[in-house]
Amino acid sequence: MSRLTTPLFTLVFILGILPFTLEAQEFDEDSRVNTNIGFPITVPVGRTSDVTGLGTGITTGAGYNFNQHHAFVGEFMWNWLYSTDESLAPLRQALGSSELNGHSNLFVLTGNYRFEVRGRKFGGYFIGGPGLYYRNADLTTSVTPLPGTACTPIWQWWGYRCSSGAVVVSPTSSFSSAVLGGNAGAGFTIAVGEPRYRLYFEARYHYAPFGNNNSIRFIPITTGIRF
Repeated sequence: MSRLTTPLFTLVFILGILPFTLEAQEFDEDSRVNTNIGFPITVPVGRTSDVTGLGTGITTGAGYNFNQHHAFVGEFMWNWLYSTDESLAPLRQALGSSELNGHSNLFVLTGNYRFEVRGRKFGGYFIGGPGLYYRNADLTTSVTPLPGTACTPIWQWWGYRCSSGAVVVSPTSSFSSAVLGGNAGAGFTIAVGEPRYRLYFEARYHYAPFGNNNSIRFIPITTGIRF
């Protein structure tokens, strides 16, 4: 749990100051400040779908509107990645137990450019930018691979090191790594309530080049509200 402390503290801090930020600003359609909170359903694509299924999490952000079309949006996203049975099968075999389970957390901090065309009721936008991607993985118990176990991306997904094509024989139960990556996508908005409030629906492709043939590719499909 210690490796979760900093990212979760960041999320709590952002959510904690959000009401005060909203109160301090005169929010209308021409406001310079933008904020958002959303709930993604994360769809893994490519080889990422071999090791994790659909994920869930939360996204929150704030930024600056240069004008009605151009804006900067900084966002923090957390995703809980659910492991597939296929990703756990070789580890369960090495352990000799089907009770082994595991999961991954993915924390993402991005700085994005947004181009938007907005009408009184509906709007559309493109968004994308670079970011820092931090992933950890935890098993419910430590697993020691058998000598000579062939090195595969699944073993490396769980943090095992390889040498000369074989998994290094050492017990592992947790793993973490951070890399730079990027995202791009699009969405649309619907005005609700006061002029400032808009529901938004978006899909964005994320890529993070984690090493050992375990680059992450996923598409969060997010529903949320912008202020």
